[in-house]
Amino acid sequence: MSAEAENSQEAGLQVQLLETSFEKVKPRAEEFASSFYENLFADYPDAKPLFANADLKAQSKKLLASLVFVVENLKKPDALTEALKGLGARHVEYGTLPEHYPLVGNTLLKTFAQYLGEGWTPETEKAWAEAYGVITEVMLDGADYSQAEVQLESAP
Repeated sequence: MSAEAENSQEAGLQVQLLETSFEKVKPRAEEFASSFYENLFADYPDAKPLFANADLKAQSKKLLASLVFVVENLKKPDALTEALKGLGARHVEYGTLPEHYPLVGNTLLKTFAQYLGEGWTPETEKAWAEAYGVITEVMLDGADYSQAEVQLESAP
């Protein structure tokens, strides 16, 4: 096993399970992304204003690109960490708050469950929940909320 794969395993990620389950979703990726946003807005209507100025078709493509990048780089933690920290920083600019991350995580799990059907096993759910936990931790590490608060307080 490579050192990078060992690092992913040490982080508790079930890389093989994440990869194989995502491969099953890929043929319906665009539909998956649309369903994700439908689920998000149905379950958490308060999240809708965060996307008021967003083109949801473009947003869906960004979601897919992010998921593909994460899954393809599970065995490259250094590259993944840097990209996720940058993504976390950008999400501060979009108005995303730490309390929004669980909403996205719950919606992601729900959408995977819908698309994987019988392939959505307790092990698969645990693997994605743990992976999302790590993703959130790294993104929040890259997000500088103290700076955003300072800018808001100093605005005229």
